[in-house]
Amino acid sequence: MRMTNQREVILRELRKSRQHLTADELYERVKKDMPRISLATVYRNLEILSEAGLIQKLEISGRQKRFDWDTTVHDHIYCVQCHRVDNLELEHKSISGDTLKQISSYEITGYRLEFAGICPECKKKNSKKKEN
Repeated sequence: MRMTNQREVILRELRKSRQHLTADELYERVKKDMPRISLATVYRNLEILSEAGLIQKLEISGRQKRFDWDTTVHDHIYCVQCHRVDNLELEHKSISGDTLKQISSYEITGYRLEFAGICPECKKKNSKKKEN
C-alpha cells in the first residue's frame, strides 16, 4: 500500500483525535486541511487503512462504523444514549483457545466483546433531569 498524502492526513487526524470517529466526523476534520477531499475518498481510504492493519474498523451495535487509531488488542464500551465509544481494558486470560475448542467446533480466528451502558456525562445529565 502506498501512503498517499490523503491517507497521511486521515491517519494523522484519527490519531490526533484519540477518539473513535465515524467517517463523517473524520471527514469534517480532514476537509479543514484538504478542502477538496470528498466524503467518498475518506470512506475509501479508511477501508484501505483498516485492511492494511494501520487502524481498526469498529462495527458496534449495528450502528455507523467507527475507526480506532489504536490497533492493540482491547475492547470497547458503547453509550446507549449519546453513542460515545470508549476503550475498555480487560484481561483476557479466561478466554483461551482450549476453552473455545471445548464449546465449539469452529476454528476461532478472532472475537469481539462489546459492552453497552450509560457514559458518565449522560449519567450526570440524567440525574439532573430527575432532580428538576
